[in-house]
Amino acid sequence: MTVDPVASIVVPSFCGADRLPQLLDSLAAQQEGTPPFEVIVVVDGVDDGSVALLENETRLDLRSIVFPENCGRVAALNAGFEAARGDVLIRCDDDLLPGTNYVARHVDAHRDGPGGVIGLYLNEYSNTPYAEVYGRDADERFRLDAYSAAPSVAWRYWAGNCSVTREVWETVGPYDPEYRLYGWEDVDYGYRIHATGFEIRLAPEIETPHRVAAVTTAIRARRASHSGAARRLFERKHAQSGLPNAVPGWSLWNALVRGLSRVPLNPARLAGVVDALLRFLPRGVGRKLVALSVESAALGGYRSPHSAKENF
Repeated sequence: MTVDPVASIVVPSFCGADRLPQLLDSLAAQQEGTPPFEVIVVVDGVDDGSVALLENETRLDLRSIVFPENCGRVAALNAGFEAARGDVLIRCDDDLLPGTNYVARHVDAHRDGPGGVIGLYLNEYSNTPYAEVYGRDADERFRLDAYSAAPSVAWRYWAGNCSVTREVWETVGPYDPEYRLYGWEDVDYGYRIHATGFEIRLAPEIETPHRVAAVTTAIRARRASHSGAARRLFERKHAQSGLPNAVPGWSLWNALVRGLSRVPLNPARLAGVVDALLRFLPRGVGRKLVALSVESAALGGYRSPHSAKENF
């Protein structure tokens, strides 16, 4: 007899054949007593072996949706959520490593009524110079800032490990397809949940290991550029959201960020030079150069969103 799922896990996946096995292993190892759940993996237009892998998965109540061409993460999320049957809808990126109580804790987090719940990433880095001088420290600062932020701005942390009840999804509607570059489609969705009047909260018990993809300054700077461009779109749509100014105030450091943001070069190329130097520089100097690369790339993308698109 088929049991209706209590929860639906939606996994957008692009070229995920190397990441999906560990995710599926983790989901198949959920603890005894976990509420019934289904997994919906949306393969976003490139079959690198993912389709066969999913077809051979027998441990899970799993369905796959395969796009004939790359449509982007927003389209993948919307397709997955529209196909979901559960009452608790969980967004789970394909590079997460959920614990054995992952599903149960997401379901329990909604016992008090409809709303949105966020589990922050526990980023796992390979031992690159970027991770050693900047990435791990930046991740720790991000999480400390998130947990100390006012509940009214929790929506800013909506990302790849989160869940809503079906009532929230049906009220707020799908993710916004105008977001095509990296970033801000999640923040946009979190803000729309908040603006509709539903509570969003961070749940420390749902923190989940995440195999981070930004393992070099070049990758991080490129993503920062795309994110800066996407922020411009967010601000156009939600001018009342109360975000702090994207353009930094005046200081010597901010003058450097402002100046470098105007250099008409691909930010990843500039950051690649920093990557090449990190092994030879004192840790503090390296950290400053990475920060300068990332912050200036974000500001450059914000100021020139069309340039960020060209570098996508």
